[in-house]
Amino acid sequence: MRLTVYNALVNRIPGIRYRYHRYHDGSRGIKVFISWLYLLWLNFAYYCLFCRFLGKLPDVAFYETKKVPVHSSESGIAVKEFGYDADSLIEKLSEYSVISFDVFGTLIFRPFSDPTDLFYILGEKLGILDFRNKRILAEHRAREKKYKKEKHYEVTLSEIWDELALVTSIDSNKGMETEIETELSLCYANPFMLKVWNGLKEKGRKLIIISDMYLPESVITRILEKNGIAGAEKIYISNSHNINKYEGRIYKKVLDDIGPNEKLIHVGDDPRSDVLMAEKAGIEVIHYPQTGRNDLLYRPHDMSPIVGSAYRGIVNNHIYNCSAEYTPEYEYGYIYGGLFVLGYCRFIHEEYVKEKYDKVLFLSRDGDILKQVYDLLFPEDSTAYALWSRKASTKLMAAHDTEDFLRRFITHRIGENITIGEALDSMELASLKGELSGWRSSDKDGTLKAEDKLAVKTAGALKEFLLRNREKIASAYEEQNLAAKKYYSEMLDGCKNVVAVDIGWAGSGAVFLSYLVERVWNIPCSVSGIIAGTNTPHNAEPDASESFLQSGKLKSYMFSQSHNRDLLKKHDPEKGYNVFWELLLSSLQAKFLGFYPDGPHFEDSDIDLVKAGEIRKGILDFVKEYTEKFSKTPYLLDISGRDAYAPIMAASGNNENYLKMIKNRFSLDEGIG
Repeated sequence: MRLTVYNALVNRIPGIRYRYHRYHDGSRGIKVFISWLYLLWLNFAYYCLFCRFLGKLPDVAFYETKKVPVHSSESGIAVKEFGYDADSLIEKLSEYSVISFDVFGTLIFRPFSDPTDLFYILGEKLGILDFRNKRILAEHRAREKKYKKEKHYEVTLSEIWDELALVTSIDSNKGMETEIETELSLCYANPFMLKVWNGLKEKGRKLIIISDMYLPESVITRILEKNGIAGAEKIYISNSHNINKYEGRIYKKVLDDIGPNEKLIHVGDDPRSDVLMAEKAGIEVIHYPQTGRNDLLYRPHDMSPIVGSAYRGIVNNHIYNCSAEYTPEYEYGYIYGGLFVLGYCRFIHEEYVKEKYDKVLFLSRDGDILKQVYDLLFPEDSTAYALWSRKASTKLMAAHDTEDFLRRFITHRIGENITIGEALDSMELASLKGELSGWRSSDKDGTLKAEDKLAVKTAGALKEFLLRNREKIASAYEEQNLAAKKYYSEMLDGCKNVVAVDIGWAGSGAVFLSYLVERVWNIPCSVSGIIAGTNTPHNAEPDASESFLQSGKLKSYMFSQSHNRDLLKKHDPEKGYNVFWELLLSSLQAKFLGFYPDGPHFEDSDIDLVKAGEIRKGILDFVKEYTEKFSKTPYLLDISGRDAYAPIMAASGNNENYLKMIKNRFSLDEGIG
């Protein structure tokens, strides 16, 4: 009967189904009941008011974007809204003799944006298809039966599994055992409330637990104690007393138990169950805001269901638990860089194993944080931080790809208000200035002078001049070539097959290194490349690396012409997307200029090292926390390139204002260096 009604009200009309699920899914507390009223209104409007447009699916934007805050970090907003740090909350609560705490969402976190997504993990363990929905429906059926029989909705885990046993072949005891093990392995302490709990214990306050839950009290106790929350004087679980917080009756029992001489305050996150109903019972309340309250506003949902929920859960719980106010740079690393770096390193490792590479070369400087995370995750793999830069490689390849040399050093610098002499200086070809005197190009009247501005017309003449002097250019870079050969001969000693890793985008870092190692320096080692993303249709050379990608010599993690083409079309370097991604990999290392007879040359970093360090800390904290929480479910560490891009995609809303804000906090040199 229930399924028939559900199908009639929800599933019959696609537009109603879409709108209902968009509002209802993930709702808790009073919002669940509001969603049912919304469902009734949708049906009334469609059938009785003839609002037929409600039956159609809305035009949903192809790219999911969000309007992320730009004037403050999210954690800063959360801390300000709550108004307490841990110490001040301890002092406030210490005024009371008894403090009661909610469990899930307050003392204990699940690492998912929707608590029921834990059932995905349970279903995989049990081998049952669509188990999450089966588990949700079984709980609903158990509650309906309990109400018909006893006029309340409080059920036990055993009663839920009795329902599941009717529709699956799983033994209910085995199922319960697996569910409890899964809860124990994934649940973790809210660090903010853990500090508050322990602080109150030290002050000798009586601490009790009140939870609306189907899990047995013994399991709740195990979850709490496993996560360092021990010493509760009394635990009130709704299914043990057949009364709950949602209706408020359990608060009366608590008050009766503690007596009139005790002063009680309750701490919880649910607006109805923990706040409204406690206040109605005459209990003072501290409302701890739900960490997922801004999930729909700021977090991406156009992701694969399980990884998406895990990512959002970890981020929401960390950023919004009020333990700290983080800098915008830290949040950029944690929220937008952590998932990408974790997924990219896993992708690199899979290629390392599959292709049997002898070593992974993380090209400077983008490879700095990548190597740090990779070594943390896969300490048994052979890796090296390899000095490389666009400027160094362009000089080394000048005699072999002169067109690229001229494009990078001349074409890309038109409009920078530099002279021809300054352009030659930047190429380290000052010795050629003297040969400009008296030289005439085929398309320029008069001679080319060092003091001439580099412009469209003079650029053509300068290119012609340099082409006529290719041998002198090669000679000027010969010592650098020999020094680079020595450096890489030592690094690749004993290696036959290595891979060079970079951020992207044309893949020139790996391709140029491969050419020099294999064809110029004759080092007996094959060099392949892995990049995070490729050139896109917005580039002047969109297909520059296609032959290498097609052959497998170069592989891309997030997007290319052959996969995730929606990202390929969205990623626009002219809007700053290359820079947004490169900022995530900001290095603390000095800027590499090139190889010389006396060793590598560097100059001071061109980026704010304090802010770069904050981005790196955010990335490392996310990677450590995510891998720790899912250490027993390692398949959640397999993050697709599409999922890795999703956070930045979401942040690109509102005309990329958030991403531009982060970029503007740095002084960047986006040139050839």
